[in-house]
Order: sequence, then structure tokens, then C-alpha cells
Amino acid sequence: MTGLPIVETKANDISAYIPTNVISITDGQIFLESDLFNQGQRPAINVGLSVSRVGGDAQTRAMKDVIKTLKLDLAQYRDLEAFAQFGTENLDKVSRQQLARGERLLELLKQGQYAPFSVPDQIISLWAGTSGNIDEVPVEDVKNFEQEFISYVHSKFPGFVSTVDETGKLPSDGLETLKTAIDDFKNGFSGGASGTRAGTEAKADALAKGSEKSESVKVNKPKPEDD
Repeated sequence: MTGLPIVETKANDISAYIPTNVISITDGQIFLESDLFNQGQRPAINVGLSVSRVGGDAQTRAMKDVIKTLKLDLAQYRDLEAFAQFGTENLDKVSRQQLARGERLLELLKQGQYAPFSVPDQIISLWAGTSGNIDEVPVEDVKNFEQEFISYVHSKFPGFVSTVDETGKLPSDGLETLKTAIDDFKNGFSGGASGTRAGTEAKADALAKGSEKSESVKVNKPKPEDD
């Protein structure tokens, strides 16, 4: 028999009597935090407080290969997040990089309702984040980047996708394939929201210049008065 207890915590306190006892008798916990939910992180899973006694045994080999640093990256981000509220100018380069990566990993971990990811899609997405290949992508563009990159890999490297799907493992040249894919993809990625803004601004500038030119043409010199 399998039991799936669901416990409501007060003020996210998992040290209270009932949560503590449930934790002690179950094989793992997924901790959904209301603060994360209100911040727009959905599903609102607190990665640091969610634990599993099964651990990596439940993961495919491909998943193990791409998420080795995921929990550490998120833990470092949480540690630095409080300091970042006062500005990042006093943080060193490594700390700023950890913040940037953490912000983008959280974006990748957001999932729409009724929008499950296949195992290959999870591998592609999480590899892009943990490998640092989206550290320079604007946060507001991350989801668009993720969706387009996944589609790109499906289109250009179907053998990679089918191997991961059928075996749960990366192909022998899997990491090299992903690196080639993302390098090629970045050359054609125009961006999401920020790309749209940039295009809109460029169009507005062009229209403004055209308007100025039009106005300059329309200005006529006054005709000399008849004697």
C-alpha cells in the first residue's frame, strides 16, 4: 500500500509537530511554499527543503548527467538573494554570476498548467541552464529561449531526442551535440519580449526619421508677393 499524505503547514513551518512526524515516516517530501507561489514560481517547489530518500536512483542516466550542479546552483542563489536586494554593485564577479544563473534556472523550472515536459525536453532545458549557456539571456526571454531551443533540437537533431527517449541515456556524443546545437541556435535567436521591444523601438525610430524627412519635403518656401 502506498500512502500519499498531504499536510498543510502554518507559516511554512515544517518543524511543527505534524509535519515533523509525517516527514519522519515517509520516504520523501515535496515542499510547496506559498511565498514562492506568490512570487510567480509555479509549481512552487522549494528545492532546498524537498527531499527524497530514493534520490538519484529514480532518475534516468541522462538526467543525472545534466543536473549535477542544479541543487548547488539554486542553494547558492538563495544564499545570495537576500544580499542582492540591496544592490549587486558590491558583489564580486562570481557572486553576480551565481545570481544570474539562479534567476534563469528558476525561470526554466516554471511550468504551465497541463503542460508536462517529456524526458528529452527536460534534459535539453536543464542542460542549457546548468551549463551556463543561458546566463546572458535576459530573464524575461528565458522561457521563449527554452521553447525555441527545444524545438530546434527536435528539428535538427532528432537522433539525440529519440536516443534519450528510448534509452534514458545521452548518446555517446550527446553533450557535444547539445553544445553544437545551442551555439548554432544562439546565432538565430532574436529574443522574446526584449527582442520585440528592440524591434518596436527600431521601427519607431524609422518612422520618426521618415516623418522628419517627409516634413522637410513638404515645407515650401513662401511665394514672393506680386508687385
